[in-house]
Amino acid sequence: MKSERVRFSGRFLPLWGFIIFLILWELATLMVKNPLLSNLRVEKVFPELWRLMVTGGLWKQVLPSLKRVGVALLVASLGGIPMGILIGYYRVLEQLSLATFQFLRMISPLAWMPLAIMFLGIGDKPIYFLVFMGAIWPIIINTSHGVGRVEKDWIKIAKNFGAMDWDILKKIIIPAILPDMLTGLRVAVGISWIILVPAEMLGVTSGLGYQILDARDRFAYSEMVAWILIIGAIGYLLDVSLRKLRGRVLGYEKFEIT
Repeated sequence: MKSERVRFSGRFLPLWGFIIFLILWELATLMVKNPLLSNLRVEKVFPELWRLMVTGGLWKQVLPSLKRVGVALLVASLGGIPMGILIGYYRVLEQLSLATFQFLRMISPLAWMPLAIMFLGIGDKPIYFLVFMGAIWPIIINTSHGVGRVEKDWIKIAKNFGAMDWDILKKIIIPAILPDMLTGLRVAVGISWIILVPAEMLGVTSGLGYQILDARDRFAYSEMVAWILIIGAIGYLLDVSLRKLRGRVLGYEKFEIT
């Protein structure tokens, strides 16, 4: 009975954490003597949030952002997963590419912004490129790490029984590295969602990042904070969905915090 009570109360801890966050937010806007902060108070931001939801303006901006992230992640996965498998399976490829990939990974995707505009112009194409540059590295690294952890004896036994490389990939490697692939995808989604906001300030007229810039230019600060909250909420839901997917694939439903 006691354990059930503890489990039941634990389910409400995230809610209590959010309530504490709202209280601290309200106190901060009251304590700091700045006239602009009066527009950022909870009682002004949440009506703006509700207005965006009921008027349909929210979904008109969310869908373009999700499309941009989805396309970039799809391309990064189609390129990163096979590359990660090859790097993890063939030692010579790992040694050949390790230094270059680590070098490129350490460059902020936003540093490519001027080059993206020069070569791709303005619009969706540079956004796809910037999000892709942030997403591909965790996918490659986690996939190759998973391949490196596959038991070499399994592969030797399969080869002794006449298995070809394709059979080894399909029956041994892919099932074994699935958790690492999903971890890489989860990290890639988080990075992509963070990069998306500044990337959508590059000459597009839709999306969540553009709305923040537009609200700022109109001095609609309450609306601007509402868009910021929407970005955080969608990012959180994407992360929770991937955690649950990973749990289902691995055969458990445990809710992780990290």
